[in-house]
Amino acid sequence: MELSLIIPAFNEALRIGPTLRGAHRFLAARPASFEIIVVDDGSTDDTVALVTALAGELPGLRVLCSPANRGKGHAVRLGMRAATGSIRVFADADGSTPIAELDALLRALAAGADIAIGSRYLADSRVTRPQPWSRRVWSRLVNRVVQRGLLPGIADTHCGFKAFTAAAAAHIFAACTVDGWSFDLEVLARARAYGFCIQEVPVRWENDERSKARLRQLPQEFRHVYRLRQQLRQIDSVSCTLSVAKVS
Repeated sequence: MELSLIIPAFNEALRIGPTLRGAHRFLAARPASFEIIVVDDGSTDDTVALVTALAGELPGLRVLCSPANRGKGHAVRLGMRAATGSIRVFADADGSTPIAELDALLRALAAGADIAIGSRYLADSRVTRPQPWSRRVWSRLVNRVVQRGLLPGIADTHCGFKAFTAAAAAHIFAACTVDGWSFDLEVLARARAYGFCIQEVPVRWENDERSKARLRQLPQEFRHVYRLRQQLRQIDSVSCTLSVAKVS
């Protein structure tokens, strides 16, 4: 398998159908083999039934089910571990970043990056329908804290469109533990701590007003930044100790 597309889903029956059809049409027109894995995160609507029905007409599509709602990070982690592609991509169920933007991520990987992440905040990014002002302020505040405290140099940590080599995905997601919305921070922070090359890529993006991100998640986001800093300092400390021992 050359490419795995992982789509986490929680109560996405109203949005995921067009996203899956569009992704399948795009990938099927290319010579590379692919799979599409929808990871249902304990949905209570018809998401599983819808994806199961679509799997009957869209070859390469399958659904994994988590028995309980644990969060987007948990769903992405399950998908990455189940994937078999040499390149593994996760994308949001709402299709806010069009699947055609995948080529930009693949070019970054082909040029030597281990991880390519879509970005809404670079000079060449194209936001065709911006977020409401409250979410823009929230997003910028989070990014400022993250850049200062955890991931300097990365403008957009939370865009739901990221690609990994199989080796990078296996190493990073085996260590991740954050189940919720802040999982992107852990993924990128661990990737950087482990020495993987991250390339941020401008993409086209359109806000979906039905987004599930909420302002009440902000305190938890800041707590995760602090906790991850502490964990990664321990990793750095162990790495330095091992390096000194090896030299000695």
